[in-house]
Amino acid sequence: MSFAPDVSEKLARARADLRMGVPIVLESDVSYLTFAVETISADRLADLHALGGDPVLAITDHRARTLKAHAYDGDLARIALPSDARLGWVLAVADPADDLRTPMKGPLLPVRGGDAEPHRTALRIAKAARLLPAVLLVTVPNPGFAQGDDLTHLKLSDVVPVLAAPTHLDPIVSARLPLTVSEAGRLHVFRPEDGGEEHYAVEIGRPDRSAPVLARLHSACFTGDLLGSLKCDCGPQLRGALAQMGAEGHGVLLYLNQEGRGIGLANKMRAYSLQDQGFDTVEANHRLGFEDDERDFRLGADILKRMGFTQVRLLTNNPAKIDMMNRCGIAVTERVPLKVGETSQNAAYLATKATKSGHLL
Repeated sequence: MSFAPDVSEKLARARADLRMGVPIVLESDVSYLTFAVETISADRLADLHALGGDPVLAITDHRARTLKAHAYDGDLARIALPSDARLGWVLAVADPADDLRTPMKGPLLPVRGGDAEPHRTALRIAKAARLLPAVLLVTVPNPGFAQGDDLTHLKLSDVVPVLAAPTHLDPIVSARLPLTVSEAGRLHVFRPEDGGEEHYAVEIGRPDRSAPVLARLHSACFTGDLLGSLKCDCGPQLRGALAQMGAEGHGVLLYLNQEGRGIGLANKMRAYSLQDQGFDTVEANHRLGFEDDERDFRLGADILKRMGFTQVRLLTNNPAKIDMMNRCGIAVTERVPLKVGETSQNAAYLATKATKSGHLL
């Protein structure tokens, strides 16, 4: 009998620790004390310098290209941390907010050779914590280092496959929810085993499980869905999809908590600030160090299967959703266009989605 946390539970702790500025320890042949750049304090950075060794600042290849640093590891760059680096400099490398005002961050000295997997894993954990993808790693004297400090220790060999695997979702509860578009509404709540945000399914009517159901995978958008933002078309898409399901008398809308294409609300606002500087939505994500789209649509396929659906008429303009549904065992029998919500404020945003992300607009 053991009450110790498993790998997935330790990862949840690690995400919470990094968000609070507490380091974690990644263990492989060598152990690495690991910090998220966004939340490290000046005192902890000074303590990191005091450890000695060769601290490394890891950033993604997208951020590295912005900073004109060579990404020798392909998808990331490891930058040797200068011995005199202070908090302001470290944050400036991670956060592009002042790139246009102070573009020169160097000299940046990329590290070559050696194992980059600990740094790659640390970046994935930082992304999962909805933090800027920039981490500080330094090797520690021995595997038992910091055991007395109650830090979260993760074995790299255990963590890597868990991070790559789809998140398992458990149905928690469902209840009748009369809606404006249909009094025959029902809300289902699903909770991921990895401790992440819950996801929801809004079921309209009683869809036939043996026939293709009208469905939409809708990613949460606080600014568009709740506040009526004119910078995106999310709110009109949400309401338009529900209205169409209400008119047909049945449907399933999956409301996935993947704000800002999976980067989180704070990072989405950072991207908006960069857009105000003249960058488009994809360029802004890249300057922050993210991919064009960080969402995991496998979540939607899992929820549909758990609700008994295997075929959908998918309300979407995004071919990536269709591809992922088909690859995950949900047959998309029809793409149902959802072209609503264009405004003068979001016309350029929609054009970028069409030209750079392949949306069918």
